[in-house]
Amino acid sequence: MSMIETVSFDLWDTLIVDDSDEPKRARLGKPPKNVERVDLVYRALAAEQPFSRELVEVACATSNAGFKRVWHDQAVTWTVRERLAVILEGLGRALPAERLAELVQRLEDMEVEVVPDLVPGAKEALDALRGTYRLALVSDAIFSPGRALRQILRHHGLVDHFDAFVFSDEVGCSKPNPRVFEVVARQTGCELAEIVHLGDRESKDVDGPHAAGARAILVTVAIDRGSEGTNAEATCRDYADLPHILEELST
Repeated sequence: MSMIETVSFDLWDTLIVDDSDEPKRARLGKPPKNVERVDLVYRALAAEQPFSRELVEVACATSNAGFKRVWHDQAVTWTVRERLAVILEGLGRALPAERLAELVQRLEDMEVEVVPDLVPGAKEALDALRGTYRLALVSDAIFSPGRALRQILRHHGLVDHFDAFVFSDEVGCSKPNPRVFEVVARQTGCELAEIVHLGDRESKDVDGPHAAGARAILVTVAIDRGSEGTNAEATCRDYADLPHILEELST
């Protein structure tokens, strides 16, 4: 078995708790993100001419459903601009370039403005591994693109921990496409068999690296999505155990 040279991490519910920003938004008097997204699209359209908010809600829901289908079935994440193109085409509307660009940025930056929390023990684990392994961050861009995700990591003091970043909006595909992990290998200068990937989703973070010839550790620190049936080489339930788990996989 190959020695471990690179440890790659998923982001959401692996290093950062998904939607942990929602209680913060509520305390600030902000609506939930899914409501604010509809509001932003509606206001942008209504600023050009009166429009139905109910139609915008339906269009946004349809675009979200399409996004989920291609994300799960084709390992592709539409950018926010592509999501908006679906919405606008379905509504038979267009926005001036300047207003569209402003809307794209506001949708992309929502999780930068109110930053979600780290998974307990994640920073300490990265501190412990830094310098022993090459570290990579591998994340599907759902609404926040790689640009915004780097800002979130910078907020938490983690951006400098990583030797490589692979974001789906920047590489053109998402997990479990093996090309994602081929990019990790290229950026960190190692072989695919020398990569161990950590994440919370079996279909993305275990099947993906396995398809590429890498290994996987299922992370259940934030959420357990079915560890009893995992095909991962190991399961991490507490980040304090991660250095030992990696040592065992290297022997």
